[in-house]
Amino acid sequence: MATIIEQKPLYETMPIGQQVMFVISNNTIVANNFKVKFIAEVHCGSDPINLSSTSQIIGTFKTTPNNAGVGIFDLKSVLETFITPDHNGSTWGAGSTFRGTDVPHPIHIIDKCAVTTTSAKYFAVQFKLEYAETATGAILNAGDGSNTGNAENSEQYLITNGVLQYDDALTYVSDTGYGYNINKFIANGGGYYFLTNAPTTQYASLTDYGTLAFYNFVQPLDPAAQSTEDAYVSGLNLTYYNSAGAVLDSEILGIDYSNGSVTTLHPDVNTRLNYVGAYPANLREWSTKIQALISADTLSYYTVQLENEDGWNSVIYTINVLCPNLKGYEPIRLTWLNQWGVWDYYTFNMKSTKAMTTNRTSYTQQSGTWNESLFKISGYKGGKKNFRVNATERITLNTDFVTEEEGVWFEELINSTEVYIVNGYQPVIDAPTNTITNRYVEPVVVTTSDYIKKTIANDKLMQYTINIEKSKMQRIQAV
Repeated sequence: MATIIEQKPLYETMPIGQQVMFVISNNTIVANNFKVKFIAEVHCGSDPINLSSTSQIIGTFKTTPNNAGVGIFDLKSVLETFITPDHNGSTWGAGSTFRGTDVPHPIHIIDKCAVTTTSAKYFAVQFKLEYAETATGAILNAGDGSNTGNAENSEQYLITNGVLQYDDALTYVSDTGYGYNINKFIANGGGYYFLTNAPTTQYASLTDYGTLAFYNFVQPLDPAAQSTEDAYVSGLNLTYYNSAGAVLDSEILGIDYSNGSVTTLHPDVNTRLNYVGAYPANLREWSTKIQALISADTLSYYTVQLENEDGWNSVIYTINVLCPNLKGYEPIRLTWLNQWGVWDYYTFNMKSTKAMTTNRTSYTQQSGTWNESLFKISGYKGGKKNFRVNATERITLNTDFVTEEEGVWFEELINSTEVYIVNGYQPVIDAPTNTITNRYVEPVVVTTSDYIKKTIANDKLMQYTINIEKSKMQRIQAV
């Protein structure tokens, strides 16, 4: 009897933050041989998987048959180590340009589009067996002696840097497997979403950077749905409005090779997940229309909407322009890694309080010169001195009044492992200064440990306070 994959992930595209279960059987070998072990040879990479090659093998794992005579593998902990967040813009195609160049730059400040560099991978598994023909016999590896023809290959899977919560509903098909259905993110019909749980109404100042991420050329999960080619996202529709809701102007940003994305189906896994610069500072880098509206001070809000080549449009996202706070509060924009392994943003434009915590290490200095021909006293020498000062900046941020939907969304910010301050638009930066990327992104950690979900019924008007701490200590001169 042949080796059979009894159970496998239900869908070929999945967030890696879920169990990746395979169940393997070979009843004949298990019943008639000794020291049987099932072997999973895992291949992973950015190029399509070739199971006959050894170049993409990331690990070989073995398990003994359980009481039912099958081997069960959970590959989640192995595969998730090969997926990391995208921090930098890509140089794919024309590159995710920054001020007309392809110099290194944070993903948040891309001019137009970018493909993923580290947040997606392909994987496939070749299953084999090893066993001994007698209780004391030598182990037969795959291909030795009678142990031939017992390999079985899995399909190729696409994994991305997302996670599933315990309340995210899974689809289960008996005798096949289970998985999370991501069709709501795939452009195979109308009403698909960007890769975010954020409300479809967002707020940003005219100096705020940010991206929205989406799947591209990803196979719909329903086998009866459209083909992969029909899931091609071809453009981003931008419509600009004044405060009365009247359309001021509109334009389409091509999601294509010339703008740093994909024009046709390509085997490289990096093209399957794309980013587009969708916030005011990103658009100001290339759009003469938004530049004119900002100069005329007529822009109140705008909408962004993806479309594919067949005219299927995504859900509309509205980005309201934040006016400067009348009390002069300095806005602070945070970005954090969301559930789907990409970036969400929020601008805290109410009162923020900055504080400094300083730790000092001191010593007592001699008051004169003891290693010269004569003893001399200097007024600046002697007494207690500090030779090391470590200073950490802490900031307390406050939101404006928010909706219940935004309150639920903030839970991701509180729990995110990666949080950054994104500094605002700077209009004139010439080379080589524009290659210095630390002017835009500052790492922080969220120190708020308690999150209380607020509701209109309980709390009426709702505001949240978030405490953060800058990750890097301030430098001082060495003594």
